[in-house]
Amino acid sequence: MHTGNSIVIKAPRERIFALTRELLRWPEHLPHYRFVREAGTDASGHQLLEMSAWRTGIPVAWTSAFHADEHALELHFHHVRGWTRGMDVVWTFTPTRDGTRVEIVHDLAFFIQPLAWFAEPIISRFFIHHIAGRTLATFKAILENEASASP
Repeated sequence: MHTGNSIVIKAPRERIFALTRELLRWPEHLPHYRFVREAGTDASGHQLLEMSAWRTGIPVAWTSAFHADEHALELHFHHVRGWTRGMDVVWTFTPTRDGTRVEIVHDLAFFIQPLAWFAEPIISRFFIHHIAGRTLATFKAILENEASASP
């Protein structure tokens, strides 16, 4: 299942990328995040991160292989553990005349195929879409407040 969330943030894409790529600091910025912890590296040398967030009182946890593409200014995640195992996530930062369009694209193929028809819509709409939307809205508020506070 292919889903996405996007938002326009009135800030330079380099600043947004710099803030969002600091995953270990997400719980400081994002009140719905419970934790982000280092868990080693995968075979490709990508950082493994144990991550957890709240979805309206429901704790959700997963482990992702993460890398930031400094050239393209993209964040890449591949979920290796949890209910979203196998999901690929890409954050892109596109300049627009109104700011920067930040988009999070999720590609989920539920790992238990006979249940995918039932599980994918619930996981995607109820959990992923909600948490990603809240994440983007919170980063927007932080960055736009930061910009308005600058002289």
